[in-house]
Amino acid sequence: MSTTANLSIKMRSWLFAPGDSDKKMAKAADSAADIALFDLEDAVATENKVLARQMVHDFLASRTQGRERLWVRINPLDGPYTLLDLAAIMPARPGGIMLPKVYGRQDVDRLDHYLSALEVANGIEEGSTPLIVLVTETAEAMFHTGSYKGAPRVVALTWGAEDLADSIGASDNRNPDGSYGFTYELARSMCLLGAATAGVTAIETIQGDFRDLDGLKARAEKVRRDGYRGMLAIHPAQVDVINAAFTPTAEEIAQAQEIVDIFAKNPGVGAIGYMGGMLDRPYLSRAEQLLKQAGVT
Repeated sequence: MSTTANLSIKMRSWLFAPGDSDKKMAKAADSAADIALFDLEDAVATENKVLARQMVHDFLASRTQGRERLWVRINPLDGPYTLLDLAAIMPARPGGIMLPKVYGRQDVDRLDHYLSALEVANGIEEGSTPLIVLVTETAEAMFHTGSYKGAPRVVALTWGAEDLADSIGASDNRNPDGSYGFTYELARSMCLLGAATAGVTAIETIQGDFRDLDGLKARAEKVRRDGYRGMLAIHPAQVDVINAAFTPTAEEIAQAQEIVDIFAKNPGVGAIGYMGGMLDRPYLSRAEQLLKQAGVT
């Protein structure tokens, strides 16, 4: 069985498009988004789900190039649509799957079994379809965000605030100043810690106001400093801002390379003087991670 741990595509921007709109799926697929996410869940009304499955299948089948960046958000496992979604789309070989509204690691294990059977049935290499998991959309899931280490197929974790609010019966998830309330900032932190524990990529949730590009820029840059490596998008206008925010600058790359070079010239040293201060090994690790993120070897 193959592993998806070393996914080669970038994962900075993930652009949603409703699965019942050929026009919007094409716009997402042809955009600068690293990953286009065709949605069979929240963006599709119940009466349109049968049509949307066929439309997503047909769209995927029509794209012979770059299919690895064309992913699908299926419906959650606690509803009646998951297997119908998978049976419809897997013959067209989606680049990956987003699993929403999980309750814990057991949902990933269950989906892995479904995918393995469908991969074999459709001549797809078993284990080759990667997953991103929405790990905070139910109250129960919040207690299991650290359980995805070694989970099959998982390459990224992300979080959601709207369904979490619904799950706990909250009337709002925002403070009077527009910032997220404590529970939702906790969800963001738990997703980040869970991704770090699992050794996968942490992806920030959406910004609903797609016109506020300055706010998007500030938020994306902030969460990148915190450790996030990408962000979900709901409009093509957000993609360039997200890509720029999660791409290390030339100045950052140069400084990281300088730090790596300093330690390379002084092997075995735990701390080194640098620009009037001291650098220890965690600084070296962060510099190496930034160069990896930038594609510098």
